[in-house]
Amino acid sequence: MTRESRQRDRTVPYFVYRIHRTGGLERIGEAAAYRDASAQAKALRSSGELGSDWRIKVVFASTEAEAEVLLTEERARKPGLDGDE
Repeated sequence: MTRESRQRDRTVPYFVYRIHRTGGLERIGEAAAYRDASAQAKALRSSGELGSDWRIKVVFASTEAEAEVLLTEERARKPGLDGDE
């Protein structure tokens, strides 16, 4: 096995998801390179078919299950002026 083939086997994909405002997830695609996943996401966003209830996200994860966990995790709010009394 060559070095390149070992690296290719360890490649962690980028997943493209459509996310409903109520939390529903729909996997749209997968790409080995960020550039490809980003292009796919941008094309979907600019298509005008999403409506206001949907968002498109790109996530870097080793499996589809990990991607869905990352997309549904509660994230800490960024510090800001609101509530910094």
